[in-house]
Amino acid sequence: MQKSIYLPLVAGFALCASGTVAQTPVLQVMTYDSFVSDWGPGPAIEAAFEETCGCDLQFIGTGDGAALLARLQLEGPRTEADIVLGLDTNLIAAARATGLFAPHGVTADLDLPITWDDPEFLPFDWGYFAFVGNAGAEAPTSLRALADSDIRIVIQDPRSSTPGLGLLMWVKTAYPDSAADLWADLADNIVTVTPGWSEAYGLFLEGEADAVLSYTTSPAYHLIAEEDDSKRAWAFDEGHYMQVEVAAKVAGTDQPELADQFLAFMVSDAFQSIIPTTNWMYPAVIPEAGLPAGFETLITPDLALLLSPEDAAAIRDTALDEWRNALSQ
Repeated sequence: MQKSIYLPLVAGFALCASGTVAQTPVLQVMTYDSFVSDWGPGPAIEAAFEETCGCDLQFIGTGDGAALLARLQLEGPRTEADIVLGLDTNLIAAARATGLFAPHGVTADLDLPITWDDPEFLPFDWGYFAFVGNAGAEAPTSLRALADSDIRIVIQDPRSSTPGLGLLMWVKTAYPDSAADLWADLADNIVTVTPGWSEAYGLFLEGEADAVLSYTTSPAYHLIAEEDDSKRAWAFDEGHYMQVEVAAKVAGTDQPELADQFLAFMVSDAFQSIIPTTNWMYPAVIPEAGLPAGFETLITPDLALLLSPEDAAAIRDTALDEWRNALSQ
């Protein structure tokens, strides 16, 4: 008799246990591939957030940054993402136009070179685009000097990559009336155009090009992670275009409170301290321990270039046509 009572109780406990596992909330964050790579910030951020959220944080890798917007536009309200992380200021206007995002409600003391008050898109890091080459090699001092040289470069496709789109904005901002001419002269320098940053940087490291479109912070990776000071970011007289990377909550998420918790966590020291030596960018909030040793060696542009999201959207098609026409010749 006792056995017959005991078995249902055991079964009941088992059902409760399995039910608890099944009810663990899942938060899905759509981002770019390098963010979720083994060497990117994703694994460390996942572990840190799961310590506090009682949830299962899942990253969805989707190519490079600009591919995030394309996928989101394709999926629309059907998207399974709760958070989109990895858009930047050049994509914000188009992302906002989808109507898929909700206000983040986060108040944070951001350490950005610009004032930030966007109610939907919250920064998590920032940096300056730059061409990175090898120490001791020819180092042009401007985009024009690069175009007039025989230096071989690798760049990214602006239709799929935020660095590629950033270069379009850089050229168009620095040379508003002669961008097409500059692209025509740069075309001979371009070895290839890759879908994303990882492919381009890999080709540079393999010696397939003399330089690669990347960031002023890229040499910090080699210096800190590899104890290699052989890479240099070139300082250009026209200034350097900024990138501010952002995240936003999908309005249709079925985990709104968890999404809010993640966005608040994103500007905390636990998240921001991971960024400098994994995403190799400047954190949106300087960590309590400060920036890692080695960041003080990086170049600081004399002139920072940045268009508003609306201005970037307004010139995007023209800039893309100029780029496409020059490379098709």
